[in-house]
Amino acid sequence: MRGSGITWKRLVLVLTAAMAAAGTYIFTSASSRKDAVSTGIEKIPAWTSSLNDTLTNSMSGQEDLEGMDRAIENFRRRWGLKGLSLAVMRNDSLLFAKGYGWADEEAGEEMTPGNILRMASVSKLITATGIMKLQEEGKLSLGDTVFGPDGILCDSSFTKAIGRKKNYFQITVEDLLRHKGGFTCAYGDPMFSTRDIMRQFRLEDAPDQHTLVECMLKRPLGYAPGSWQRYSNFGYLLLSMVIEKVSGQTYEDYIKENILWPAGCLDMHIAGNYYEEKYPNEVKYYMHAGSEPCEEYNLSGNLVDKCYGGNNITGLSGAGAWCGSPAELCRFVAAIDGRPHIPDIISRESVEAMTEYFNPETFSLGWNDTRPDGEWTRTGTFSGTSALVKCYPDGECWVMITNTSTWRGPGLARYSSALFKKCRERYSPLLPERDMFSAVPSGQKFFRIGMLPEIQSPELPKYVFVSTSPDNTI
Repeated sequence: MRGSGITWKRLVLVLTAAMAAAGTYIFTSASSRKDAVSTGIEKIPAWTSSLNDTLTNSMSGQEDLEGMDRAIENFRRRWGLKGLSLAVMRNDSLLFAKGYGWADEEAGEEMTPGNILRMASVSKLITATGIMKLQEEGKLSLGDTVFGPDGILCDSSFTKAIGRKKNYFQITVEDLLRHKGGFTCAYGDPMFSTRDIMRQFRLEDAPDQHTLVECMLKRPLGYAPGSWQRYSNFGYLLLSMVIEKVSGQTYEDYIKENILWPAGCLDMHIAGNYYEEKYPNEVKYYMHAGSEPCEEYNLSGNLVDKCYGGNNITGLSGAGAWCGSPAELCRFVAAIDGRPHIPDIISRESVEAMTEYFNPETFSLGWNDTRPDGEWTRTGTFSGTSALVKCYPDGECWVMITNTSTWRGPGLARYSSALFKKCRERYSPLLPERDMFSAVPSGQKFFRIGMLPEIQSPELPKYVFVSTSPDNTI
């Protein structure tokens, strides 16, 4: 849907009381405007700009942190990373945000804190927060079953595909959140084996989400739901569909309107599959040295770089499709961490449920791991990117995302964690006491975009018109 336009009658109505009183016109960021147009989202937040429009490398260019810059640059070069972006938050205040290396080397664009990057499975933390929000709204419970006549996804085609495999009817929402739904990768990860699925089920085109689920439900579960755990991207695709079914909105719309925008994250988007689909401030992705082109995910016969067409990134949805900046990810974490400086978008009970520790064999809700001492971890890796979010008991949160694969794959997170540890020990005391979040106003209201009549010129101060093309589309 990228590139589609909305006619001049479809107006962006944006207003905040304080700004209106001052007679100030308010504009959203460029990529937020593009996204509102391309996805048909019916609400946009009133904000002067996104955090990514505000931050620059020079804002985190302190002389006493040059040693940390060198350590990060050495890490980047050691692992052959074209670029990476790092943000550091303490007690919900953003202290540091900086890019290293290249956002797009061929275009001569250096990495900045305003660039957005695919965050892979860090997306699961966003999806889990959406589920908790729906539970607070009374629209579902973690104990609700997902399939079967009484399940949330009670589509007849799903029930037919399940057939006599009644153990599917035992899967609960919480099972999916904790990777206990019974799904394994015995036939390969269904989110990263589209070609095999097309061949096995004799599909002419790459399956959409509904078709993919129908195909997977024809396979037996690997274990009884709730009795064990096995990391499952497919389970989080199902959670994305649960969000759609329960909310009555698309997954992306619900998450943006109810999770990301209220958290102050205006520049997070579902990523595209190809370089030509990237957002204006999105980076270019790179494979590690020695990687070979692979067959395109849709069996077109084309050979592509794995990070651009090797897998259906968009189709990952809530399992791994979000892209954003480390700075905005810090802002998101600040809205779900239970600390007082930035109001949380979910209740304290939901925060505690997401971060409750059981044992080393039990995944937390959305997080990879939440230790009893208060250290929380969320990782994400696939072709062309690696992401790490680490929250520490002392209130610091470090977030790093790269735009390059490494031969270590998910194993890079261990080395990234070691880098964080080294930098925290030496440079945390030198980080400036400030809050770069405060550069962006936090008050907001939501207004619907609708088909409105022509507005005469005396009424113009009530509206913000954003024209991006000669034919007056917005």
